[in-house]
Amino acid sequence: MASLLRFLGINDNRAPQDQAGDVLQPIAQKLDELQPERARFFAAFAYLLARIAGADLKIQDDERNAMEKALQESAGVSAQEAALTMEIAATAMEDLGGSYNFLVAREFGQHSTQEERLALLRCLFTVAAADGLITGDESNEIIGIGEEIGLARGDVMALRGEFRDALAELRKLPGENDG
Repeated sequence: MASLLRFLGINDNRAPQDQAGDVLQPIAQKLDELQPERARFFAAFAYLLARIAGADLKIQDDERNAMEKALQESAGVSAQEAALTMEIAATAMEDLGGSYNFLVAREFGQHSTQEERLALLRCLFTVAAADGLITGDESNEIIGIGEEIGLARGDVMALRGEFRDALAELRKLPGENDG
């Protein structure tokens, strides 16, 4: 990859964390109630929430509200700060088209505990289910994030099971009988 970048005339000697920082810094700056390292942690958290809300190519109002609530409860920030932070995170996701997805997820995984990773995953499923339905795209994206942040697939699938009623692939098709 580095040789390809050099061939294209792109000098990219930054560490992966610095690369993720390019997208996380504006988000973290809005979390001024937190210490810088916690602000960066929740910037990654917010970015990953926006990643799921946008997985089906549209962010619904229900999903936006769920993202703000998750950030507010997890980071302990005001509703106004959570709304502004999520707006910046959603815009970054839309503008960058997923360019930083893996880097941000990896950074979150490196700076979080197992409990924090599971809490993030639960929030991701909650955001995806906010409109009443977790699409296949959203579910697959959450499973991918779980793996990227270092969770075992069994842990991811166990959490996914808690949201079984909202999973699109497990819903009955119109006209399908209950028997």
